[in-house]
Amino acid sequence: MTDQTGRTPDERLPARRPPSEPAPVDRFTAPRTAHVNELTPERAAKIVEQSASARLVALIASLIVVLFTIAYYFYEVGLPLGLSEARTDQQRDLQQVTAVERGYNLFQANCARCHGPNGKGTGEGYSAPPLNDNAKLYVHLSPQYIANVLREGGRLVCGNAKSAMPIWSNENGGPLNYIQIQNLIAFIRAPSNLEYVIRDPNTLEPEIGADGKEKTFTGWRDPDFKPDAAATAVPDCWSGAGGGVEPSPSLDPNAVTVTISASAGADSAGFDTPEVTAPADKAFVLVFDNEDPAAPHNVVVSDPGGSVVDIGENPFFQGPATRTYNYPALSAGTYTFLCQVHPTTMTGTIKVE
Repeated sequence: MTDQTGRTPDERLPARRPPSEPAPVDRFTAPRTAHVNELTPERAAKIVEQSASARLVALIASLIVVLFTIAYYFYEVGLPLGLSEARTDQQRDLQQVTAVERGYNLFQANCARCHGPNGKGTGEGYSAPPLNDNAKLYVHLSPQYIANVLREGGRLVCGNAKSAMPIWSNENGGPLNYIQIQNLIAFIRAPSNLEYVIRDPNTLEPEIGADGKEKTFTGWRDPDFKPDAAATAVPDCWSGAGGGVEPSPSLDPNAVTVTISASAGADSAGFDTPEVTAPADKAFVLVFDNEDPAAPHNVVVSDPGGSVVDIGENPFFQGPATRTYNYPALSAGTYTFLCQVHPTTMTGTIKVE
């Protein structure tokens, strides 16, 4: 624009606009009627009504929250005086039932081959110690002890180099995880006053028996069991039956001694002494010399009628070891004796005369 010729400098400047009119003063303000500061009676009544309604709603909401909190509290912990069971207890009981039923399948699949399906172990002819024994379950077979054996194996826990108890926990290379270990412990220590359902290991559906009803089982542990004050204590790592019987009385130094022996391979060959004699009408001492290191044995004597002569504790044990028992005076006759672990091959007779 500055290089335009024939025009003065003022003419070369941009053209000026005509002056604009000023904006009205009330352009951006509300009318005076909108600036009313006082409340009318109608408006005041409306405000009071709204405030009362808000307080009522707040009160009702507060009551609902309080009642819900109280109801939920008693739902969780149960009503006083035992009127209802706590939800936490119900869930714990349900989880415990589930653990026991799953532990049953684990036991049958992994443990029954040695301890027997009923946990009687050597008492039913199996090779492993009994577990279904209330004297042992009372203190000895505690959850922690069972967990230690399953995690470390019998050799490490009990220091028995001949122990065939393997490691079961996958912490040390075994096949069972920690949940399965807990389920197995729950089954072994399940109370005998409750009934559980046998379930299919794959589908977890109840198994149906020939009678059309669900198959069930009960636990082993009697929750009311208490050993006699004079009962023989169950020692650590005891492989035989539990205590719960009175200790044997002191041996009579003048009593006749009857010795029964078994060598290695006795489970198939039988006792070394298939026939022994004992005095009639006199107490005698029975000495069992077990020289078999491979299998546990014991000796049980039965009268001519087939009833076992009760001498109290008579556990199974592996050799080489010796056990001595006091027998009461027996009437004349032919008595039988056998090993309860191998009752068909290890038998003999005692002639009482």
